[in-house]
Amino acid sequence: MPADNHTFFAPVTYILTGIPGTEESHVWISIPFCLMYIATLFGNSLLLFIILTEQSLHQPMYILMSMLATVDLLLSTTTVPKMLTVFWFRAGEISFAACLTQMFFIHFSFIAESAILLAMAFDRYIAICDPLRYTMILSKSVIGKMGLAVVTRSFCIIFPIIFLMKQLKFCRTNLLPHTFCDYVAIARLACDDITVNFWYGIAVAILVIGLDAVLIALSYGLILRAVFRLPSKDARLKALRTCSSHLCVILMFYTPSFFSTFAHRFGHIIPGYILNLLANFYVLIPPMLNPIVYGVTTKEILKRVIHVFHRWCRRSSLLS
Repeated sequence: MPADNHTFFAPVTYILTGIPGTEESHVWISIPFCLMYIATLFGNSLLLFIILTEQSLHQPMYILMSMLATVDLLLSTTTVPKMLTVFWFRAGEISFAACLTQMFFIHFSFIAESAILLAMAFDRYIAICDPLRYTMILSKSVIGKMGLAVVTRSFCIIFPIIFLMKQLKFCRTNLLPHTFCDYVAIARLACDDITVNFWYGIAVAILVIGLDAVLIALSYGLILRAVFRLPSKDARLKALRTCSSHLCVILMFYTPSFFSTFAHRFGHIIPGYILNLLANFYVLIPPMLNPIVYGVTTKEILKRVIHVFHRWCRRSSLLS
């Protein structure tokens, strides 16, 4: 039907409906979601506390870890509390302005995390391939400029999305079949042509996230080439261990994100509730697992985590 035959309206409130097709199981679904969110808050806050309070950890690699933990906290806190109110109380009402704000911070966090992972790959490349110049190349001022570049790039890429969304005219339902304000889900409610919105999202996925992934892969290709040229087996194993945690985090981030991005746009044969669940897992699982991966595989972090818990246990025993 031509757009002219529709009655356009400016959306005031959207209603998040949760995961369509699973309404009867919303309470049960919310239990692991809530536990994952608590683990995310605890793990990332603990990681930030340890890095900020331990002077010996004020090094480029750990500062970048703290940036990643901050972005993970932003991503999960932007989405999960509202998600849980939808599951528990069916309180899915959200204003158009709040919806755009949530959407902005979700995608801002996504772009920022990709940039931080690229910076961490560069950090590992310098540490292994050019260790003598490591402190000179990655000085505190350079890390500060990296952080500023991450924020600036993320804002400049995501701000046009908000502008494009505000230009759309809506004439369909204000029911959003999702647990949070997703860019594609909102755009599909518009009666305008969303070709520009569609291809802008694809361009960001390919030219920004895809380019980051390619540069990360190139960095690790050079790292592996340098590692296998080391004469000592122990040196090779040590170098690989320092990269293992970062590689795990990279795989956890890029694998579901690429699948979710392209499945939402081209995967019409995939049931909607599966896409919805994947999107929810994406904002829950990587932020929860990132501090666990770094805590288990990084000796310095693990040692200080054990020390913090030992100190807390000793203090609680003295108080009791």
